[in-house]
Amino acid sequence: MSLPTPPAAPKRPTTIEQLGRTRTDDYAWMKDDNWQQVLRDPKALRADVREHLEAENAYTKAVLAGTEELQAKLFAEMKGRIKEDDSSVPAPDGPWAYYVRYDVGAEHPIHARKPKGGGAEEVLIDETKLAAGKAFFQVGAASHSPDHALFAWAADEQGSEYYQIRVKDLASGEEVGAPIESAYGDFTFSPDSQWIFWIWRDENARPSKVFRRPARGGDDVLVYEEHDDGMFLGVGVTSDDSHILIHVGNQETTELWLIPAADPTAQPVVAEPRRVGVKYGLDHWTDRWVIRTNDDGAVDFKLCVSEADVPAKETWRDWVAHAPGRYITGFAAYAGHLVRAERVNALDRLLVMDRDGGEHVVDFDEEAYALNLETGFEYGTTLTRFVYQSPTTPRQWFDYDMATRERTLRKTQEVPSGHDPALYVARRLQATAADGEQVPITLLMRKDVAMDGTAPVLLYGYGSYGHAMEPSFSIRNLSLVDRGWIWATAHIRGGSDKGWGWFLDGRKEKKPNTFTDFIACAEHLIAEGYARPGKIAAYGGSAGGMLMGAVANLRPDLWGAIIAAVPFVDVLNTMSDTSLPLTPPEWPEWGNPIEDAAAYDLIASYSPYDQVKAQAYPPVLATGGLSDPRVTYWEPAKWVAKLRDHSTGAAPILLKINMEAGHGGASGRFDFLKEIALDYAFAIWAIEGSWKQG
Repeated sequence: MSLPTPPAAPKRPTTIEQLGRTRTDDYAWMKDDNWQQVLRDPKALRADVREHLEAENAYTKAVLAGTEELQAKLFAEMKGRIKEDDSSVPAPDGPWAYYVRYDVGAEHPIHARKPKGGGAEEVLIDETKLAAGKAFFQVGAASHSPDHALFAWAADEQGSEYYQIRVKDLASGEEVGAPIESAYGDFTFSPDSQWIFWIWRDENARPSKVFRRPARGGDDVLVYEEHDDGMFLGVGVTSDDSHILIHVGNQETTELWLIPAADPTAQPVVAEPRRVGVKYGLDHWTDRWVIRTNDDGAVDFKLCVSEADVPAKETWRDWVAHAPGRYITGFAAYAGHLVRAERVNALDRLLVMDRDGGEHVVDFDEEAYALNLETGFEYGTTLTRFVYQSPTTPRQWFDYDMATRERTLRKTQEVPSGHDPALYVARRLQATAADGEQVPITLLMRKDVAMDGTAPVLLYGYGSYGHAMEPSFSIRNLSLVDRGWIWATAHIRGGSDKGWGWFLDGRKEKKPNTFTDFIACAEHLIAEGYARPGKIAAYGGSAGGMLMGAVANLRPDLWGAIIAAVPFVDVLNTMSDTSLPLTPPEWPEWGNPIEDAAAYDLIASYSPYDQVKAQAYPPVLATGGLSDPRVTYWEPAKWVAKLRDHSTGAAPILLKINMEAGHGGASGRFDFLKEIALDYAFAIWAIEGSWKQG
């Protein structure tokens, strides 16, 4: 039995002239010109586009019909590793301890609190009830007011990332004031609990204004307006509650504005004016500012301090000097201590510093692990909390006394269906890149896997925006590993796995390093006997989906499957469309092909959609979300159509668009696993070569 016939996407050539260059886009018609309305109301999608996407979904379902039993089994396995009535470790704040928990079978959590000394639970919001009857529901920020009288949450009901913020009076149980509309998913209460600071998203889905509203309802007052379309906005409060912060920034430049908490209605004052290429973040540590910055050539960042009321650059003095290869990823301030997070060669560690200048290290001995701070609500405490995990070790939550250095294990992630770390091994390899750089690879496998190249390998990568791929524990990956697969994570350039310089070596004109690093990792796995060509499934999402498209074009012979989740593959067109939400903010990452001919030529040289050529492609599964504002649905749709048209082989090329979700896929904790199960089932099906038999 042969595979069904795929949908035939008509070609409607559109000619684009730009900077003296001409390109033709046969599938530009898939972009609905009314896309802004589609984000808010998916029913507004143009009829011919909807018909095509639904035909693609039906085709994918038909091709993979034989894997439905496997998908169900994979889903059941992954769900079986989740403690259904799970809860977070309570976070103390004054008289209360706050936490989230799940009821058995619930897709969404309950936010709750109890008196710190013990007592009855008080439910703040039940997301399952709020989500009832909605195809998509996701809460962004959710927080109680500092006086514990109010609780606010931001909810997205389309997947478009347009949020609605609501505020509840915890004494009466009633909502107060009108909902805040067209909001970003980020907000903060002022330390006096009288105000909410929130961010407005404009008609192009960009955060562009900060407003202040009385916490119990009232008129919105404009606090800050950003006129540069290339900047993102954020709001927060310093650890010591002395200032409200407005964060402005993109991938290479930041600027902070300060409002004294003693006068929340005051006009914001800039800390240090933006300078292109200079990033800084700051927090107030009782009597001084602590600034993390890459200024003055500190590629992997340094810490400075300032005793000034407004910490402008001329008041900064070096405190923790820059050390190349030691990437200072962040810090957390407490009344008597400051915790510094660092990463060296893709491994994390924490350093606790006291006010007298002494410091000590918190680290672990495994070959590959991840270590993350959870700062909590309280400033005047000696306790900090961190989460430790590794590819073989489930998450462990520790309270750490910074004064006595005592660790208290508060929780270990339960795996109800069982997990024995002794059955698995995690390894750290080093692949040699084309220019000689050493690229780390983290492996997870069962100890009984034959090391003769016969085991199928899933090679995962991302490599953009400075995001590191931490060697964490995953209940999902075990479903492949327990079937004899090797899970490999490539710590390629473009991420910050080996420091900020690792990121800088994989952006703009150096972006091709990301792709060649990933290929070098695959070749190293083959050379070391872990894999064979055609037995590797390459997997990545979003910008990692761009990576998938690039390596499919460059080395299709290496892969037995390509899984590209919400893939950013139409790079040249997207970076040339200033109406799209992320285009101006991302020019620092990719370059501006509208004004810079060199940037145009570079992007055109690797943009997956533009570089599709006549060659035999491996099996491909591309997924997307109709209301995704980050990677629009038409990117994977156009890419799949062009791949099918150009591929000289018989491998199936599939598209699955979630017609009721955005960038993150389905919103529920279990529904999301069904999408992962589809990805994994496709990988197994493709690597086994089932498609060759029809």
